[in-house]
Amino acid sequence: MLILDALCKTWPNGTQALDRASLALEPGEIVALVGGSGCGKTTLLRLVSGLEHPSAGSVSVDGEAIAAPHPAVGIIFQEPRLLPWLSVAANIGFGLGHLPAGERASRVDEALLRVGLAGYGPRWPRELSGGQAQRVAIVRALVARPKVLLMDEPFSALDALTRASLQDHLLALWEAHRPTLLLVTHDVEEAAALADRAVVMQPRPGRIFAEIPVPLPRPRDRLSADFAQVKREILAALDGSLAAPSAEPKKAGAAAGWW
Repeated sequence: MLILDALCKTWPNGTQALDRASLALEPGEIVALVGGSGCGKTTLLRLVSGLEHPSAGSVSVDGEAIAAPHPAVGIIFQEPRLLPWLSVAANIGFGLGHLPAGERASRVDEALLRVGLAGYGPRWPRELSGGQAQRVAIVRALVARPKVLLMDEPFSALDALTRASLQDHLLALWEAHRPTLLLVTHDVEEAAALADRAVVMQPRPGRIFAEIPVPLPRPRDRLSADFAQVKREILAALDGSLAAPSAEPKKAGAAAGWW
């Protein structure tokens, strides 16, 4: 289980980015963090990854404190960040040096097959499209089989069709070992399509405003009335999150005019 306990973060210039953000994620759960700009979503993700240290509070995975980058926690950024001097296969296998060569090669080949890139192992990152490069970044993170996978708007730079396709690829990969997945996104449809729970954050300082369950079976029908209802609930909470700090989340179905 991933536990975020009263996380606070104040930057050296005095800006309070997070204020007592607490969250508990079950093993294998997918949670989407959504909220307006400046609400601390990425800061929270960096604290969970160990790339930043909290001013107060703690992060733990299965009872073990996370205070620095940890092999149990993988992360995928907005850009693929592939190493240009390594082949696609070598990029994916970069963190598997502790495994025998045969098992490493087998994992890489299986991962490429799962995302429709079989045979792409010898290619260079510069030969890939944006969507292909992000698929490689996703499997690079998952091939190490982390307990927790963090994703910071990994599909935001892609067109709508590619984004939907990669969301499906992500779920197929997640199904194999079901890591706990914490996703930052500005895309309400993405949150509804992927998450078991959408967590809406409120800005200045960043804090948890509302938690919205997404009790839809997978694969999800994006054209269904139930899917549209979940989107409305998330949008209503987002609308409320930008109101006064003391505001309560609006009821499901309320208009969300700001979004």
